[in-house]
Amino acid sequence: MPNAYADIAFTPAVRAQQVADGSRQAFARAFEGSGPPEQAALGAHETEFIEACRSLFMATVSETGWPYVQHRGGPPGFVRVVDPHTLAFADYAGNRQLVSVGNLAGSDRVALILVDFTARRRLKLYGHAAVRPLGSRDAPFVDLAYRARPQRVVTIGVAAFDWNCPQHLPQRLEADDVDQAIARRDARIAELEARVAALKAAAA
Repeated sequence: MPNAYADIAFTPAVRAQQVADGSRQAFARAFEGSGPPEQAALGAHETEFIEACRSLFMATVSETGWPYVQHRGGPPGFVRVVDPHTLAFADYAGNRQLVSVGNLAGSDRVALILVDFTARRRLKLYGHAAVRPLGSRDAPFVDLAYRARPQRVVTIGVAAFDWNCPQHLPQRLEADDVDQAIARRDARIAELEARVAALKAAAA
């Protein structure tokens, strides 16, 4: 059964380039087969990864045919997996250009890349997006402790996804994680220094 990602991504022009590169047969064995393409469904591994992400890159296409890539971010968990075929996130106020929102009014097709730079993992995803104003039912998508104003909710019906290799992906650490690690180290040092002081006092 053909893979849903390959069914979308491997167009005739892409396949021609794979032939020229010598990689066509390997991809055909790994991604393609007979019959209709499989239905994309997010599993536990994808759900855990998505709901831990702090940022994503979303590509849309304008009515003039130009692609546009926009970063979206928030606290860990700002993207929620609603069900195996749907994810959603709150869209917070930004520079008010509204290019992505405008593009989605003309075409609902999106491509997402979600990256965990610390673990050097990334997930590519194709989908169909819908935008709605923020309402009372959208409370699960909003982190009240996050210092930004939520304006709308973007829901994405997952059409296909694929895990990307970590090659060329730099490893970067989140500042919050570094701060927490330093705080744990400092607390441990203080604890050990207190023990040393107590032992010295007992010996004296």
